Amino acid sequence: MSSRRNFIKKATFATAGISMIPSLSFGADSSIIGKKQKLRMAFIGVGQRGVNHLTNAMKRKDVEIAAICDIDQNRIKQSLKAIEKEGYKKPKVFGSNDLDYRNLLELKEIDAVIISTPWLWHTRMAIDSMKAGKYTGVEVSAANTIEECWDLVNVHEETGSHLMILENVNYRRDVMAVLNMVRNNVFGELLHFRCGYQHDLRGVKFNDGKSAYGKGVKFGDEGYSESAWRTQHSLLRNADVYPTHGLGPVAVMADVNRGNRFVSLTSHSTKAVGLNKYIVDNAGKDHPNAKLKWKQGDVITSTIETSNGETIIITHDVNSPQPYSLGFKVKGAQGVADFDYHTKRIHIEGVTKGHGWEGMETWLEKYDHPLWKKYGEYAAGAGHGGMDFFVMNSFVESAKQNIAPPMDAYDAAAWSAVTPLSELSIENNGEPQDFPDFTRGMWIKRKPYNWIKDSY
Repeated sequence: MSSRRNFIKKATFATAGISMIPSLSFGADSSIIGKKQKLRMAFIGVGQRGVNHLTNAMKRKDVEIAAICDIDQNRIKQSLKAIEKEGYKKPKVFGSNDLDYRNLLELKEIDAVIISTPWLWHTRMAIDSMKAGKYTGVEVSAANTIEECWDLVNVHEETGSHLMILENVNYRRDVMAVLNMVRNNVFGELLHFRCGYQHDLRGVKFNDGKSAYGKGVKFGDEGYSESAWRTQHSLLRNADVYPTHGLGPVAVMADVNRGNRFVSLTSHSTKAVGLNKYIVDNAGKDHPNAKLKWKQGDVITSTIETSNGETIIITHDVNSPQPYSLGFKVKGAQGVADFDYHTKRIHIEGVTKGHGWEGMETWLEKYDHPLWKKYGEYAAGAGHGGMDFFVMNSFVESAKQNIAPPMDAYDAAAWSAVTPLSELSIENNGEPQDFPDFTRGMWIKRKPYNWIKDSY
Protein backbone atom coordinates (compact mmCIF):
# COMPACT_ATOMS: atom_id res chain seq x y z
CA MET A 1 0.00 0.00 0.00
CA SER A 2 3.06 2.24 0.29
CA SER A 3 3.04 3.27 -3.39
CA ARG A 4 -0.60 4.28 -3.09
CA ARG A 5 0.15 6.28 0.05
CA ASN A 6 3.01 8.05 -1.70
CA PHE A 7 0.72 8.84 -4.62
CA ILE A 8 -1.78 10.47 -2.32
CA LYS A 9 0.93 12.59 -0.72
CA LYS A 10 2.13 13.74 -4.15
CA ALA A 11 -1.44 14.57 -5.19
CA THR A 12 -1.94 16.90 -2.23
CA PHE A 13 -2.80 20.49 -3.04
CA ALA A 14 -0.99 23.02 -0.87
CA THR A 15 -4.13 24.13 0.94
CA ALA A 16 -6.65 21.40 0.24
CA GLY A 17 -5.58 18.06 1.66
CA ILE A 18 -5.87 15.57 -1.19
CA SER A 19 -8.53 17.34 -3.22
CA MET A 20 -7.02 15.45 -6.07
CA ILE A 21 -8.76 16.46 -9.27
CA PRO A 22 -12.14 18.25 -9.59
CA SER A 23 -13.51 15.59 -11.92
CA LEU A 24 -12.83 12.84 -9.40
CA SER A 25 -16.00 13.84 -7.61
CA PHE A 26 -17.94 13.54 -10.87
CA GLY A 27 -19.51 16.96 -11.18
CA ALA A 28 -17.81 18.99 -8.47
CA ASP A 29 -17.42 22.74 -8.75
CA SER A 30 -13.66 23.12 -8.60
CA SER A 31 -13.96 26.69 -7.32
CA ILE A 32 -14.95 25.48 -3.87
CA ILE A 33 -12.63 22.49 -3.54
CA GLY A 34 -10.70 22.84 -0.34
CA LYS A 35 -13.50 24.62 1.51
CA LYS A 36 -12.96 22.08 4.28
CA GLN A 37 -9.31 21.38 5.04
CA LYS A 38 -10.11 18.12 6.81
CA LEU A 39 -13.27 16.05 6.60
CA ARG A 40 -14.08 14.74 10.06
CA MET A 41 -15.57 11.30 9.54
CA ALA A 42 -17.38 8.77 11.71
CA PHE A 43 -18.05 5.11 10.94
CA ILE A 44 -21.16 3.37 12.20
CA GLY A 45 -20.53 -0.34 11.77
CA VAL A 46 -16.92 -1.53 11.55
CA GLY A 47 -17.48 -5.10 10.44
CA GLN A 48 -15.81 -6.35 7.29
CA ARG A 49 -17.34 -3.74 5.00
CA GLY A 50 -17.04 -0.91 7.48
CA VAL A 51 -13.35 -1.63 8.08
CA ASN A 52 -12.79 -1.58 4.33
CA HIS A 53 -14.21 1.95 4.19
CA LEU A 54 -12.24 2.95 7.28
CA THR A 55 -9.00 1.64 5.78
CA ASN A 56 -9.52 3.52 2.52
CA ALA A 57 -10.37 6.73 4.37
CA MET A 58 -7.17 6.48 6.39
CA LYS A 59 -5.08 6.39 3.21
CA ARG A 60 -6.12 9.99 2.60
CA LYS A 61 -4.58 13.05 4.22
CA ASP A 62 -7.70 15.21 4.09
CA VAL A 63 -9.64 13.03 6.56
CA GLU A 64 -9.82 12.78 10.32
CA ILE A 65 -11.29 9.70 12.00
CA ALA A 66 -13.46 11.32 14.66
CA ALA A 67 -15.54 8.40 15.93
CA ILE A 68 -16.42 4.74 15.40
CA CYS A 69 -19.41 2.73 16.54
CA ASP A 70 -20.16 -1.00 16.71
CA ILE A 71 -21.97 -3.17 19.25
CA ASP A 72 -19.38 -5.92 18.68
CA GLN A 73 -16.47 -4.95 20.91
CA ASN A 74 -14.10 -7.25 19.05
CA ARG A 75 -14.67 -5.17 15.92
CA ILE A 76 -14.02 -2.01 17.93
CA LYS A 77 -10.71 -3.41 19.22
CA GLN A 78 -9.59 -4.44 15.72
CA SER A 79 -10.52 -1.04 14.31
CA LEU A 80 -8.70 0.86 17.05
CA LYS A 81 -5.61 -1.22 16.42
CA ALA A 82 -5.77 -0.41 12.69
CA ILE A 83 -6.29 3.29 13.40
CA GLU A 84 -3.30 3.38 15.74
CA LYS A 85 -1.16 1.54 13.19
CA GLU A 86 -1.92 4.19 10.57
CA GLY A 87 -0.83 6.94 12.94
CA TYR A 88 -4.24 8.45 13.62
CA LYS A 89 -5.23 9.55 17.10
CA LYS A 90 -7.76 7.43 18.94
CA PRO A 91 -11.33 8.33 17.92
CA LYS A 92 -14.31 8.49 20.24
CA VAL A 93 -15.92 5.09 20.63
CA PHE A 94 -19.62 4.18 20.78
CA GLY A 95 -21.53 0.90 20.82
CA SER A 96 -22.72 0.24 24.37
CA ASN A 97 -26.18 -0.60 22.96
CA ASP A 98 -28.12 -0.62 19.67
CA LEU A 99 -28.98 3.07 19.90
CA ASP A 100 -25.63 4.43 21.08
CA TYR A 101 -24.95 5.57 17.51
CA ARG A 102 -27.34 8.46 18.22
CA ASN A 103 -24.89 9.77 20.82
CA LEU A 104 -22.20 9.67 18.14
CA LEU A 105 -24.41 11.74 15.84
CA GLU A 106 -24.70 14.44 18.49
CA LEU A 107 -20.99 15.21 18.20
CA LYS A 108 -20.51 18.61 16.59
CA GLU A 109 -17.03 17.70 15.43
CA ILE A 110 -18.37 15.17 12.90
CA ASP A 111 -18.98 16.28 9.31
CA ALA A 112 -19.69 12.99 7.55
CA VAL A 113 -20.85 9.50 8.49
CA ILE A 114 -20.40 6.13 6.77
CA ILE A 115 -23.04 3.50 7.68
CA SER A 116 -22.06 -0.16 7.15
CA THR A 117 -24.42 -2.07 9.42
CA PRO A 118 -26.93 -4.91 8.81
CA TRP A 119 -29.64 -3.99 6.31
CA LEU A 120 -32.45 -3.39 8.80
CA TRP A 121 -30.50 -0.52 10.36
CA HIS A 122 -29.55 1.31 7.17
CA THR A 123 -32.57 3.58 6.80
CA ARG A 124 -33.11 4.50 10.44
CA MET A 125 -29.42 5.32 10.88
CA ALA A 126 -29.27 7.29 7.63
CA ILE A 127 -32.35 9.29 8.64
CA ASP A 128 -30.93 10.06 12.08
CA SER A 129 -27.63 11.05 10.48
CA MET A 130 -29.26 13.45 8.00
CA LYS A 131 -31.40 14.95 10.77
CA ALA A 132 -28.21 15.55 12.71
CA GLY A 133 -26.87 17.53 9.75
CA LYS A 134 -24.22 15.00 8.73
CA TYR A 135 -23.21 14.23 5.16
CA THR A 136 -24.29 10.60 5.01
CA GLY A 137 -23.05 7.55 3.14
CA VAL A 138 -25.05 4.34 3.43
CA GLU A 139 -24.19 0.87 2.26
CA VAL A 140 -26.43 -1.16 -0.03
CA SER A 141 -29.29 -1.71 -0.07
CA ALA A 142 -30.37 1.56 1.49
CA ALA A 143 -33.95 0.58 2.40
CA ASN A 144 -36.18 -2.45 2.93
CA THR A 145 -39.68 -1.02 2.45
CA ILE A 146 -41.36 1.59 0.26
CA GLU A 147 -42.00 3.64 3.39
CA GLU A 148 -38.29 3.62 4.15
CA CYS A 149 -37.49 4.68 0.58
CA TRP A 150 -39.76 7.68 0.96
CA ASP A 151 -38.26 8.43 4.38
CA LEU A 152 -34.80 8.76 2.82
CA VAL A 153 -36.08 11.20 0.20
CA ASN A 154 -38.29 13.19 2.54
CA VAL A 155 -35.64 13.66 5.22
CA HIS A 156 -33.08 14.67 2.60
CA GLU A 157 -35.47 17.31 1.26
CA GLU A 158 -36.56 18.50 4.71
CA THR A 159 -33.06 18.84 6.15
CA GLY A 160 -30.98 19.63 3.08
CA SER A 161 -28.49 16.99 4.25
CA HIS A 162 -27.07 14.89 1.43
CA LEU A 163 -27.18 11.10 1.20
CA MET A 164 -24.93 8.96 -0.98
CA ILE A 165 -25.64 5.29 -1.61
CA LEU A 166 -22.23 3.60 -1.62
CA GLU A 167 -22.72 1.40 -4.67
CA ASN A 168 -19.15 0.54 -5.55
CA VAL A 169 -19.89 -1.48 -8.72
CA ASN A 170 -20.73 1.79 -10.47
CA TYR A 171 -16.98 2.44 -10.32
CA ARG A 172 -15.83 -0.95 -11.66
CA ARG A 173 -13.41 -0.49 -14.51
CA ASP A 174 -15.32 -2.40 -17.19
CA VAL A 175 -18.62 -0.87 -16.05
CA MET A 176 -17.25 2.65 -16.42
CA ALA A 177 -15.79 1.77 -19.83
CA VAL A 178 -19.18 0.49 -21.03
CA LEU A 179 -20.83 3.62 -19.62
CA ASN A 180 -18.34 5.57 -21.73
CA MET A 181 -19.42 3.50 -24.75
CA VAL A 182 -23.08 4.22 -23.99
CA ARG A 183 -22.38 7.95 -23.80
CA ASN A 184 -20.53 7.75 -27.11
CA ASN A 185 -23.55 6.03 -28.72
CA VAL A 186 -21.65 2.84 -29.56
CA PHE A 187 -24.79 0.73 -29.04
CA GLY A 188 -27.20 3.21 -30.63
CA GLU A 189 -30.52 4.00 -28.97
CA LEU A 190 -30.81 1.89 -25.84
CA LEU A 191 -33.39 -0.90 -25.68
CA HIS A 192 -32.63 -3.44 -23.00
CA PHE A 193 -30.39 -4.34 -20.04
CA ARG A 194 -29.65 -7.41 -17.96
CA CYS A 195 -27.96 -7.42 -14.58
CA GLY A 196 -28.22 -8.99 -11.14
CA TYR A 197 -26.45 -10.57 -8.23
CA GLN A 198 -25.52 -14.22 -8.67
CA HIS A 199 -23.18 -15.35 -5.93
CA ASP A 200 -23.21 -18.61 -3.97
CA LEU A 201 -23.49 -17.46 -0.33
CA ARG A 202 -24.61 -20.73 1.25
CA GLY A 203 -21.32 -21.51 2.98
CA VAL A 204 -20.80 -18.80 5.59
CA LYS A 205 -18.66 -18.27 8.64
CA PHE A 206 -20.05 -19.57 11.89
CA ASN A 207 -19.37 -18.37 15.40
CA ASP A 208 -15.80 -19.66 15.78
CA GLY A 209 -14.80 -17.77 12.63
CA LYS A 210 -12.95 -20.71 11.11
CA SER A 211 -15.17 -21.38 8.10
CA ALA A 212 -14.83 -18.45 5.72
CA TYR A 213 -17.21 -19.51 2.96
CA GLY A 214 -16.68 -23.12 4.01
CA LYS A 215 -19.15 -25.66 5.38
CA GLY A 216 -20.89 -23.53 7.98
CA VAL A 217 -24.63 -24.13 8.37
CA LYS A 218 -25.31 -21.91 11.39
CA PHE A 219 -26.80 -18.43 11.31
CA GLY A 220 -28.61 -15.93 13.52
CA ASP A 221 -27.39 -15.90 17.13
CA GLU A 222 -24.98 -18.72 16.32
CA GLY A 223 -23.71 -17.04 13.19
CA TYR A 224 -20.63 -14.99 12.44
CA SER A 225 -20.40 -11.82 10.37
CA GLU A 226 -23.13 -11.70 7.68
CA SER A 227 -24.54 -15.11 8.66
CA ALA A 228 -25.67 -13.50 11.91
CA TRP A 229 -28.29 -11.45 10.03
CA ARG A 230 -28.30 -11.90 6.24
CA THR A 231 -29.47 -15.53 6.19
CA GLN A 232 -32.54 -14.55 8.22
CA HIS A 233 -33.86 -12.63 5.21
CA SER A 234 -33.91 -15.84 3.16
CA LEU A 235 -36.00 -17.46 5.86
CA LEU A 236 -38.63 -14.71 6.03
CA ARG A 237 -38.73 -12.85 2.67
CA ASN A 238 -39.31 -13.94 -0.90
CA ALA A 239 -37.83 -10.94 -2.69
CA ASP A 240 -34.77 -9.65 -4.48
CA VAL A 241 -33.17 -8.39 -1.29
CA TYR A 242 -29.91 -7.24 -2.90
CA PRO A 243 -30.54 -5.54 -6.25
CA THR A 244 -28.19 -2.57 -6.43
CA HIS A 245 -24.86 -4.11 -7.50
CA GLY A 246 -26.38 -4.84 -10.89
CA LEU A 247 -29.08 -2.20 -11.06
CA GLY A 248 -26.98 0.80 -10.00
CA PRO A 249 -24.66 0.77 -13.05
CA VAL A 250 -27.55 0.06 -15.42
CA ALA A 251 -29.66 2.87 -13.93
CA VAL A 252 -26.83 5.34 -14.56
CA MET A 253 -26.46 4.17 -18.16
CA ALA A 254 -30.22 4.67 -18.64
CA ASP A 255 -30.24 8.11 -16.91
CA VAL A 256 -32.80 6.94 -14.35
CA ASN A 257 -34.02 9.85 -12.18
CA ARG A 258 -32.34 12.21 -14.65
CA GLY A 259 -34.42 12.26 -17.83
CA ASN A 260 -35.79 8.75 -17.34
CA ARG A 261 -37.38 6.75 -14.53
CA PHE A 262 -38.49 3.29 -13.49
CA VAL A 263 -42.22 2.87 -14.22
CA SER A 264 -43.22 -0.68 -13.28
CA LEU A 265 -41.84 -4.01 -12.10
CA THR A 266 -42.85 -7.65 -12.29
CA SER A 267 -41.11 -10.46 -10.39
CA HIS A 268 -41.21 -14.24 -10.28
CA SER A 269 -39.54 -16.75 -8.02
CA THR A 270 -38.50 -20.38 -8.24
CA LYS A 271 -39.00 -22.83 -5.39
CA ALA A 272 -36.63 -22.70 -2.39
CA VAL A 273 -34.37 -25.76 -2.46
CA GLY A 274 -30.73 -24.68 -2.24
CA LEU A 275 -30.30 -23.85 1.45
CA ASN A 276 -32.07 -26.97 2.68
CA LYS A 277 -29.98 -29.15 0.37
CA TYR A 278 -26.81 -27.45 1.50
CA ILE A 279 -27.63 -27.99 5.19
CA VAL A 280 -28.52 -31.66 4.65
CA ASP A 281 -25.43 -32.29 2.53
CA ASN A 282 -23.08 -30.72 5.07
CA ALA A 283 -24.72 -31.33 8.44
CA GLY A 284 -27.22 -34.13 7.89
CA LYS A 285 -30.98 -34.32 7.71
CA ASP A 286 -31.26 -34.33 11.51
CA HIS A 287 -29.61 -30.95 11.96
CA PRO A 288 -32.14 -28.47 13.43
CA ASN A 289 -31.71 -26.09 10.50
CA ALA A 290 -32.60 -28.89 8.06
CA LYS A 291 -36.20 -28.61 9.28
CA LEU A 292 -36.58 -24.91 8.44
CA LYS A 293 -39.00 -23.73 5.77
CA TRP A 294 -37.15 -21.26 3.57
CA LYS A 295 -39.23 -18.56 1.95
CA GLN A 296 -36.82 -16.98 -0.53
CA GLY A 297 -36.81 -18.70 -3.91
CA ASP A 298 -33.41 -19.78 -5.19
CA VAL A 299 -33.70 -17.68 -8.36
CA ILE A 300 -35.73 -14.47 -8.46
CA THR A 301 -36.23 -12.71 -11.78
CA SER A 302 -37.55 -9.15 -12.01
CA THR A 303 -38.34 -7.07 -15.08
CA ILE A 304 -38.46 -3.28 -14.94
CA GLU A 305 -39.96 -0.98 -17.57
CA THR A 306 -38.70 2.59 -17.89
CA SER A 307 -40.49 5.71 -19.07
CA ASN A 308 -38.15 5.88 -22.08
CA GLY A 309 -39.18 2.40 -23.23
CA GLU A 310 -36.22 0.27 -22.10
CA THR A 311 -36.57 -2.98 -20.16
CA ILE A 312 -34.24 -4.23 -17.44
CA ILE A 313 -34.06 -7.85 -16.24
CA ILE A 314 -32.54 -8.37 -12.78
CA THR A 315 -31.59 -11.81 -11.41
CA HIS A 316 -31.04 -12.62 -7.73
CA ASP A 317 -29.41 -16.02 -7.06
CA VAL A 318 -27.42 -16.59 -3.86
CA ASN A 319 -28.78 -19.88 -2.51
CA SER A 320 -27.71 -22.31 -5.23
CA PRO A 321 -24.39 -23.29 -6.88
CA GLN A 322 -23.35 -20.25 -8.92
CA PRO A 323 -19.97 -18.68 -9.67
CA TYR A 324 -19.95 -14.96 -8.94
CA SER A 325 -21.61 -13.00 -11.71
CA LEU A 326 -23.48 -9.73 -12.14
CA GLY A 327 -24.40 -10.78 -15.67
CA PHE A 328 -24.37 -7.40 -17.39
CA LYS A 329 -25.91 -6.96 -20.84
CA VAL A 330 -26.37 -3.65 -22.65
CA LYS A 331 -28.38 -3.76 -25.87
CA GLY A 332 -29.15 -0.95 -28.26
CA ALA A 333 -30.46 -0.57 -31.80
CA GLN A 334 -26.88 -0.70 -33.12
CA GLY A 335 -25.35 -3.48 -31.03
CA VAL A 336 -25.02 -5.43 -27.79
CA ALA A 337 -22.44 -6.31 -25.14
CA ASP A 338 -22.37 -9.14 -22.58
CA PHE A 339 -19.74 -8.54 -19.95
CA ASP A 340 -18.61 -9.64 -16.54
CA TYR A 341 -15.48 -11.10 -14.98
CA HIS A 342 -15.95 -14.43 -16.74
CA THR A 343 -16.96 -13.20 -20.19
CA LYS A 344 -16.56 -10.04 -22.25
CA ARG A 345 -18.10 -10.08 -25.72
CA ILE A 346 -19.62 -7.56 -28.08
CA HIS A 347 -21.40 -7.28 -31.40
CA ILE A 348 -21.80 -3.94 -33.19
CA GLU A 349 -23.66 -3.94 -36.47
CA GLY A 350 -21.45 -3.00 -39.40
CA VAL A 351 -18.33 -2.97 -37.24
CA THR A 352 -17.74 -6.43 -35.81
CA LYS A 353 -17.48 -9.29 -38.30
CA GLY A 354 -20.65 -10.96 -39.56
CA HIS A 355 -23.26 -11.93 -36.98
CA GLY A 356 -20.83 -13.34 -34.43
CA TRP A 357 -19.45 -12.14 -31.14
CA GLU A 358 -16.11 -10.40 -30.75
CA GLY A 359 -13.97 -10.09 -27.65
CA MET A 360 -14.33 -6.76 -25.82
CA GLU A 361 -10.71 -6.24 -24.82
CA THR A 362 -9.89 -3.66 -27.49
CA TRP A 363 -13.22 -1.89 -26.92
CA LEU A 364 -12.68 -1.68 -23.17
CA GLU A 365 -9.18 -0.34 -23.75
CA LYS A 366 -10.37 2.26 -26.26
CA TYR A 367 -13.18 3.50 -23.99
CA ASP A 368 -11.38 3.04 -20.67
CA HIS A 369 -12.54 5.78 -18.32
CA PRO A 370 -9.97 8.60 -17.99
CA LEU A 371 -9.96 8.27 -14.20
CA TRP A 372 -9.03 4.60 -14.43
CA LYS A 373 -6.35 5.41 -16.97
CA LYS A 374 -4.84 7.96 -14.64
CA TYR A 375 -5.33 6.40 -11.21
CA GLY A 376 -5.92 2.70 -11.83
CA GLU A 377 -2.57 1.54 -10.51
CA TYR A 378 -3.11 3.39 -7.23
CA ALA A 379 -6.71 2.23 -6.86
CA ALA A 380 -5.74 -1.43 -7.22
CA GLY A 381 -5.11 -1.94 -3.50
CA ALA A 382 -8.33 -0.33 -2.33
CA GLY A 383 -10.57 -3.41 -2.40
CA HIS A 384 -12.98 -4.95 -4.92
CA GLY A 385 -10.50 -4.53 -7.76
CA GLY A 386 -9.95 -0.85 -7.04
CA MET A 387 -13.49 0.46 -7.27
CA ASP A 388 -13.59 1.14 -3.52
CA PHE A 389 -10.91 3.79 -4.06
CA PHE A 390 -13.22 5.74 -6.34
CA VAL A 391 -16.39 5.37 -4.28
CA MET A 392 -14.58 6.65 -1.17
CA ASN A 393 -13.01 9.50 -3.12
CA SER A 394 -16.35 10.55 -4.55
CA PHE A 395 -17.93 10.52 -1.10
CA VAL A 396 -15.13 12.51 0.53
CA GLU A 397 -14.85 15.11 -2.23
CA SER A 398 -18.61 15.62 -2.38
CA ALA A 399 -18.86 15.83 1.41
CA LYS A 400 -16.03 18.35 1.69
CA GLN A 401 -17.92 20.66 -0.64
CA ASN A 402 -21.37 19.72 0.70
CA ILE A 403 -22.68 19.11 -2.81
CA ALA A 404 -25.00 16.41 -4.13
CA PRO A 405 -23.18 13.13 -4.70
CA PRO A 406 -23.31 11.24 -8.01
CA MET A 407 -25.64 8.63 -6.44
CA ASP A 408 -28.06 10.49 -4.22
CA ALA A 409 -31.12 9.98 -2.03
CA TYR A 410 -33.40 9.59 -5.06
CA ASP A 411 -31.16 6.87 -6.47
CA ALA A 412 -30.96 5.16 -3.08
CA ALA A 413 -34.76 5.07 -2.94
CA ALA A 414 -35.37 3.96 -6.53
CA TRP A 415 -32.73 1.23 -6.59
CA SER A 416 -33.69 -0.11 -3.15
CA ALA A 417 -37.42 -0.11 -3.96
CA VAL A 418 -36.87 -3.24 -6.06
CA THR A 419 -36.88 -5.28 -2.84
CA PRO A 420 -40.37 -4.45 -1.54
CA LEU A 421 -41.86 -4.23 -5.04
CA SER A 422 -40.48 -7.64 -6.02
CA GLU A 423 -41.87 -9.08 -2.80
CA LEU A 424 -45.34 -7.72 -3.59
CA SER A 425 -45.22 -8.91 -7.18
CA ILE A 426 -44.18 -12.44 -6.21
CA GLU A 427 -46.90 -12.61 -3.55
CA ASN A 428 -49.44 -11.68 -6.22
CA ASN A 429 -48.39 -14.13 -8.93
CA GLY A 430 -46.20 -11.71 -10.84
CA GLU A 431 -48.65 -8.83 -10.79
CA PRO A 432 -47.07 -5.58 -12.07
CA GLN A 433 -46.15 -3.07 -9.38
CA ASP A 434 -45.99 0.65 -10.07
CA PHE A 435 -42.73 2.35 -9.17
CA PRO A 436 -43.15 5.46 -7.04
CA ASP A 437 -41.66 8.58 -8.59
CA PHE A 438 -39.35 9.54 -5.76
CA THR A 439 -38.34 12.74 -7.56
CA ARG A 440 -41.97 13.94 -7.67
CA GLY A 441 -41.71 14.71 -11.36
CA MET A 442 -38.30 16.38 -11.19
CA TRP A 443 -36.71 13.53 -13.16
CA ILE A 444 -37.97 15.34 -16.27
CA LYS A 445 -35.63 18.29 -15.71
CA ARG A 446 -32.85 16.81 -13.60
CA LYS A 447 -29.61 16.65 -15.58
CA PRO A 448 -27.46 13.51 -15.63
CA TYR A 449 -24.15 13.61 -13.80
CA ASN A 450 -21.31 13.76 -16.28
CA TRP A 451 -19.45 10.61 -15.30
CA ILE A 452 -17.38 10.72 -18.50
CA LYS A 453 -16.10 14.21 -19.24
CA ASP A 454 -12.38 14.55 -18.64
CA SER A 455 -12.46 18.00 -17.06
CA TYR A 456 -9.00 18.07 -15.53
